[in-house]
Amino acid sequence: MRVSRVVVVGSFNVDHVWNCASLPRRGETLSGRYHTGPGGKGFNQAVASARAGVETGFLCALGDDDGGRQARALAEADGIALRVHESIHPTGTAGIYVDEAGHNTIVIGAGANGDLSASWVSRQAQALAGARVLLSQLESPLDSVLEAMRLARAGGTTTMLNPAPANAQCLRELLAAADVLTPNETEFAALLERHTSHRIDSDAIAGTSDTQLHKLCRTLLPRGTVVITLGAAGAFVSHREDLLRGDDTPFYRVAADKVQPVDTTGAGDAFNGALAAAYAQGQGRAFAEHVRFANRYAGLSTEQVGAAQAMPRLTVAD
Repeated sequence: MRVSRVVVVGSFNVDHVWNCASLPRRGETLSGRYHTGPGGKGFNQAVASARAGVETGFLCALGDDDGGRQARALAEADGIALRVHESIHPTGTAGIYVDEAGHNTIVIGAGANGDLSASWVSRQAQALAGARVLLSQLESPLDSVLEAMRLARAGGTTTMLNPAPANAQCLRELLAAADVLTPNETEFAALLERHTSHRIDSDAIAGTSDTQLHKLCRTLLPRGTVVITLGAAGAFVSHREDLLRGDDTPFYRVAADKVQPVDTTGAGDAFNGALAAAYAQGQGRAFAEHVRFANRYAGLSTEQVGAAQAMPRLTVAD
């Protein structure tokens, strides 16, 4: 049996996407171009990891419908080892609007994703055996995410938590179970407000000094590594002083590659899947190399339309 170096626990959605000149305002009706395709943060990240050339497993919940059958077929096409909790509810969906600048707004219908139970996850130890990285997000029930992270950590697997979407509750227990935390600016600001006495405007994060950002990261996650994705400004990395993961310094920035974005819908998922893949494939390398690869991968994903379908085929060795 093939060993999955990265295991992703999370959501699969069927995306319904409208490309418009501008994002719709309240009460406004716009014309746009429609297409549909696979998505969901978990599936997007699993596809990114697999297309980065790393053996990848995906634990999820699917309905007995066209969406569920689509997920199975796509996972097989990308060589993703799928483990499915069968749900009586429809496969998850998402409605996405994308403007001419590539910005988006998203509404999610959880459907089957809400049935991913902690008891089912607890029976998936075999899927984690030998894995180097477990990657989770917050589009699935939080007790299930926590169970997966605890199970992975007990087996010596590095746990990576992408605390997205920003409006989801991220329990303190989840933070404590994360070896690597990967928020974007909005998510980082929300986590600080919820779990510490510090407040920061998400729009001000990219312009905050490295020293101050490092202090905030250490307050939020004293024992782990924090990677804040900053969009076009790249990423900021903060390590625990005695666990630098091969780096020479506890905090630094990694610049983003220049790209011509047309759709940023899955960029964060591209970054997370690629980071997990790079870390799993090359644990003897400096962590900064993995972040640079993830930045490059995420940038290239924005040059294509769609979420999972936009993940480039760019291996860690490239």
